[in-house]
Amino acid sequence: MSGPSDNGGGTLPPLPTREQLRRFLRDAPGDVGKSDIVRHFGLTVDQRPALRALLRELEAEGTVVRSGRRRARDSQKLPEIAVVEVFGTDPDGDPLARPVEWEGEGRPPLVYMRPERPGQPALAPGERVLARLRSMGGGKYDGRTFKRLGSAGTARVLGIFSNGRVVPVDKRQKAEWSVPAGEDGGAEPDELVLAEPITHVGAGLRPVRIVERLGRMDSPRAVSLICIHQHGIPEAFSPEALAEAEAAGPVELQGREDLRDIPLVTIDGEDARDFDDAVWAEAEGTGWRVIVAIADVAHYVRSGSALDDDARTRGNSVYFPDRVVPMLPEALSNGWCSLKPGENRGCLFVEMHFDAAGIKTGHRFGRGLMRSAARLTYEQVQEAHLRGEMTETLAPLFGAYAALLAAREKRGTLDLDLPERRVLLDENGQVRDVVPRQRLDAHRLIEEFMVAANVRAAETLEKTRQPCMYRVHDRPSDEKLEGLRQFLDSFDLDLPAAGELRPRHFADLLEKTKDMPEARLIHEAVLRGQSQAEYSPENIGHFGLALPRYAHFTSPIRRYADLLVHRALIAGLKLGPEGIPPADAEEFAAIGEAITRTERRAAAAERDAVDRFLTGFMATRTGSIFAARISGVTRFGLFVTVEENGASGIVPLSSLPDDRWIHEEAERRLSGRHTRLAFSLGQAVEVRLAEAAPLTGGLVFHILQGVPPRGARKR
Repeated sequence: MSGPSDNGGGTLPPLPTREQLRRFLRDAPGDVGKSDIVRHFGLTVDQRPALRALLRELEAEGTVVRSGRRRARDSQKLPEIAVVEVFGTDPDGDPLARPVEWEGEGRPPLVYMRPERPGQPALAPGERVLARLRSMGGGKYDGRTFKRLGSAGTARVLGIFSNGRVVPVDKRQKAEWSVPAGEDGGAEPDELVLAEPITHVGAGLRPVRIVERLGRMDSPRAVSLICIHQHGIPEAFSPEALAEAEAAGPVELQGREDLRDIPLVTIDGEDARDFDDAVWAEAEGTGWRVIVAIADVAHYVRSGSALDDDARTRGNSVYFPDRVVPMLPEALSNGWCSLKPGENRGCLFVEMHFDAAGIKTGHRFGRGLMRSAARLTYEQVQEAHLRGEMTETLAPLFGAYAALLAAREKRGTLDLDLPERRVLLDENGQVRDVVPRQRLDAHRLIEEFMVAANVRAAETLEKTRQPCMYRVHDRPSDEKLEGLRQFLDSFDLDLPAAGELRPRHFADLLEKTKDMPEARLIHEAVLRGQSQAEYSPENIGHFGLALPRYAHFTSPIRRYADLLVHRALIAGLKLGPEGIPPADAEEFAAIGEAITRTERRAAAAERDAVDRFLTGFMATRTGSIFAARISGVTRFGLFVTVEENGASGIVPLSSLPDDRWIHEEAERRLSGRHTRLAFSLGQAVEVRLAEAAPLTGGLVFHILQGVPPRGARKR
């Protein structure tokens, strides 16, 4: 029988585990030495060699970094003074920064820099400073400038050249830039330009050199260009990637199942140019047989190729009202990978069987050769279904959809049906109108089929023990839930306790309030209260869809995550040589973080573009009166959203009737002490558009309640 370890007749204290040592370093107020660790854990001199070996292991894996000859610190912490680089601004215009050197895991911490002292120019993107840092918890730090170190030399400024200056198009940037003589690059007044900061010492505006002219601000292509450059969207493919795409050709039937006799159809928006999914269904007893076929992008985009490098860098396609910045070159995205009607195309497909209640009874994946029978739009499908046309194709699709929808409703999911804005352009690229984007049963049908296919992909990868890039969605954080509860209190609404909260509770709330005037506001608040979905090899389930496992499989033309899932399925089911290389599998966590960032970057750029197009459209209606609703209440004014098109802007406090205005934060209300006027969140109001600035996407409204009609009195 074994006993405790013995050395020199005495029992040694246990050496700390890796997790214990990590926790000690994480909780330590500063750097620690080996002696500090020895004292804390009561170790002996004889155990120092083992401790050194343990520290070396943690240093090798990146948990520990050396800080001086004999001291160490947790790599997840920043020192009290560090060099940080400004990369942008928060919604209030204050600088955001990240440490220049970061040796910890995951994304580097976020540093909220304090505004500069009066008289000093504001910190600008690309500038580096030596900053004093104070941890705020959660990977966030409060930063104060100790010494300005100048520009990193890589950041660029996008703005309008005018009177020897560059005015940034980002409405959050407070600093303008000067253009010294000879550094204007030939730019003309009011031209959109890209500029690089140059060496600058002393006070005054920071100088820049214009490096690229992008055309006049009023040209139709300016809005998308602003958003592409401002958000850092990669626009040009490498020559190697373009050459690989041009060399692509048709796939052969050998090694594939022949699906060409199955009348699969694509159903997309009328402005879609790439078709990466096709569907078909038939009745099977009281249940349904469904096939979802997806473009075989993995056949053309091999791991480690130039195409793969460019696709991973982009992460996804980005869609603007007037253009698309695709993840893959056009020869693939609109060519060999697009499921065009009447043309042979390679595909990965999943065949699924459901009973009458929408419960899956079986499924299988395969690699096939298909020929789309038709390219349909959502509107065509909806109209044909209502008229009883194309029944041979559509009746089984809608029958299977009804079964899947019943299963979804029984599961209880969060379905935020917020109206999207659709920007309609004329032949010259100018905004013709901005209208809500319809969401028809035809849209929901495709959504349900895609969700079902995505779930099957995650299930199969788990069964075949392949790496899976899950699409995960965590439950709302306690902090966000508290903010949402406070918001709902103002409407006498509530939610169950955090531990009991399920997606169906949000669904019930939205159903209960759908006919309220404030329904849109409540939908938006519920959306803001959710965690953001992300990509990760670690599965935590999908809260919003109420699913224990979920992955993206259905859009490999426009999402890199789907391409990874295709490769893993090919490897796990032995469908070909284009599987996941071991090196890629080891990088899944880092790849997941990277493509989550590119997805959020794309979403921000797309929202920004719609806002700017909408501002340009509204600029033609300056002085007009609109029905609106108060969507935000602050101490400096109100935010309002126009009912007809969703345009949002600010009502400055100074534009309200002359009074002493009191901000009642808990009630989300501004109250006038003398006029007895009150403006509350969700209140319906009439507003006049006072200013529209297409350059920054900003709108300024004046509220009409309590304001005498024009001409009623003289000033």
